[in-house]
Amino acid sequence: MQTTDKEMSVYESMAARFDLAVRKLNLDPGLAKYLRTTEREIIVHIPVQMDNGKLEVFDGFRVQHSIGRGPCKGGVRFSPTVTLDEMRGLAAEMTWKCAVVNLPFGGAMGGVVCDPSVLSKGELERITRRYTAEILDYIGPDRDVPEADVNAGEEVMAWIMDTYSMHVRHTVTASVTGKPLDLGGSRGQREAAGRGCMLVSDEALKRFGWARDRTRVIIHGFGNVGSTAARLMHEAGYRVIGVGDSRGGVLNTHGLDLPRLFDYAREAGTVQGFSGGEGVDNQEILEQDCDVLLAAARENVITDRNAGRIRARLLVEGTDSPTTPAADDILIENGVFIIPDIVANAGGVTVSYFEWVQDKQGYFWPEGMVNERLKQILVSAFHEVVEYGAKNNVNNRIAAYMLAIDRVAFSIKLRGIYA
Repeated sequence: MQTTDKEMSVYESMAARFDLAVRKLNLDPGLAKYLRTTEREIIVHIPVQMDNGKLEVFDGFRVQHSIGRGPCKGGVRFSPTVTLDEMRGLAAEMTWKCAVVNLPFGGAMGGVVCDPSVLSKGELERITRRYTAEILDYIGPDRDVPEADVNAGEEVMAWIMDTYSMHVRHTVTASVTGKPLDLGGSRGQREAAGRGCMLVSDEALKRFGWARDRTRVIIHGFGNVGSTAARLMHEAGYRVIGVGDSRGGVLNTHGLDLPRLFDYAREAGTVQGFSGGEGVDNQEILEQDCDVLLAAARENVITDRNAGRIRARLLVEGTDSPTTPAADDILIENGVFIIPDIVANAGGVTVSYFEWVQDKQGYFWPEGMVNERLKQILVSAFHEVVEYGAKNNVNNRIAAYMLAIDRVAFSIKLRGIYA
């Protein structure tokens, strides 16, 4: 794999790994080209009356990558950095993520270019509802099921579900996932991604013969995934020694007082300045000595510029594409065991699948059942990927891609190409 690390986009990183996996699989070139290509790319322009009376127009996207294994599934995000290229990459990643944990979905991703921090609640709702109306013909419980993502939580999902339902003239709770419990959401959904990171970490520890209470963990990113993983891992006996967010980090080699840290972060809005440890830069915390590094912040935080300084023995990718392809090579050469994003952070989409199933059935599961079924799926996926990698002499990342691509390709071969 080439080592030209020019802050590769999510799509470029996905494509580089896809191409390598396809070569290893010796896949038919025509089928590989089809799998690399999106099914549909929707661009919409959203006129919204702002609170000050002015009319603004926002750009929105919905990219559907594959319907080979079932309806599309993927997030909706609101951010100034949303681009069509990013949506392409994330939609493809969702296809592979769903396939590697064997869910009956293909991948999609959507978003609106806007800054929710400067929008009122009413403005955000109007943007959400008009965006939903613009893509209405392409989404639905059997077509494409949006889910919560960056700056789009339960309330936004409720608006999307309501808008869709108003247009079809009946309530369709299965049209989106990540909804509030009272509107057909699933128990365990909020914790699913963070819990998934802990579950795959547990399996790696068993493989290495490590004890939880002797395993030092650093978590980069303290949003929903990072904070949930921190709490669950701490409760399970892991020694969380460092946490970083967008403003800074805190390190205590003896172990952080997590309950105190949560109280502090709730008041301050950051972990920076917490008195229970040494303050460190939010990038420097990635390079501190630890056993497990959970990357749960954003894409491209580990590149060929800092990969050689990563001292963790296990890298768990709790967010999409935190590691560039060139960094992969350096980490693997240095003996770092990587649990790739399409496995490590698949807990969120797995419980989204459970929510969709529950909505379809009109029968809702207790949280214990949700968590147990999540564990079954992620533990199975972890071992399938590791065993596939050993059998084919490839690293975990390429093994996960190969396994996922092979499953999607097999489904398409069974279905045939409609002409």
